[in-house]
Amino acid sequence: MMTHPHHPARSRPGAEPPAAPVPAFGWWLPIGPDPFRARRMRRRRRRTAVLAVLLIAAGLVGADLTRGGSPTRTPGRSTGDPTPLGRPTPLLGLPPFGSDLAGVPHNWPDPIDPSDAGSGVAPTGPVVGSAGPGGGPRDPGGEPGTGTGPPASGRPVSAPTADYPETGPGTFRYATGQPRVRGVAGPVRHYRVAVEDGTGQRAATFAAAVDVILGDSRGWTASRELRLRRVSGTSAADFTVYLATPATSERMCAAGGLQTERFTSCQVPGKVIINLARWLTGVPEYGAVLDVYRAYAVNHEVGHELGAGHEACPGEGRLAPVMQQQTYGLSGCRANGWPYPNGRRYAGPAVQ
Repeated sequence: MMTHPHHPARSRPGAEPPAAPVPAFGWWLPIGPDPFRARRMRRRRRRTAVLAVLLIAAGLVGADLTRGGSPTRTPGRSTGDPTPLGRPTPLLGLPPFGSDLAGVPHNWPDPIDPSDAGSGVAPTGPVVGSAGPGGGPRDPGGEPGTGTGPPASGRPVSAPTADYPETGPGTFRYATGQPRVRGVAGPVRHYRVAVEDGTGQRAATFAAAVDVILGDSRGWTASRELRLRRVSGTSAADFTVYLATPATSERMCAAGGLQTERFTSCQVPGKVIINLARWLTGVPEYGAVLDVYRAYAVNHEVGHELGAGHEACPGEGRLAPVMQQQTYGLSGCRANGWPYPNGRRYAGPAVQ
């Protein structure tokens, strides 16, 4: 009998494969079609689709940035003057001093391109006790007192309505001080901030708004001749900024010889008195957002405290000087809340 070398047994076509051995650790993974393969493939397809969408979106954003996708701003009229434009609100469009303005709504105009600056008349000398935005002393016959009389156009017919008290107790709450000095050069002048009781306004909130206005790069500290710092109500100060009801502000202004008819703000030596109604409502047909008027009101009165006098509109369509009595009308000029709107002093003809 012939013998042959041993060869493994070959399966006949169509025969079942031999059974896989059972592993010693007690569980068995069948050899053959994977029952979970279809599910994994579906998940993989979904992930691929999501990734594709993200890549397409990233490509579109990159293309937009390459074309210059920064916010587009509509230029203002070209008049030869600085043109304040609406500033996008950085988290509210916070100005550089946003940490002090938490929770205070505002919409400041943008810094101005110096190339747009128009010419202005040099600032005038001190006018002690001049009344605020348009609120100069009103003597019979329009003769000037310690400031200037109202413009011939007179007081605006009415102001927008708002919920505020006309009168108050005449007592004030003071904001706390802070170590920050605003400005880069010059002697430091100290100011306090106070809000009349019963107005519904918080001293800290009003103080934060005043701080931002006075510390803005277009404010009075841009002269590099002074710096400003807020101190507490118990500290010595060069002046105090008050927010007072119309009746109280009228009494405080009258004590300095000024008549405001409960309508305008004013300044008397050592006191910048902001009329609550004007702070909350501005004036009719001002032509700018309320925050611009607020910047104007504070800068106008503080300007008097620093020795600046009233100025007139330099020409139709031009920017109004901050020392113009803008509360009584713009006389053809455009609203402006800043003494240094482009880093240089912007002024109009002195009002005698």
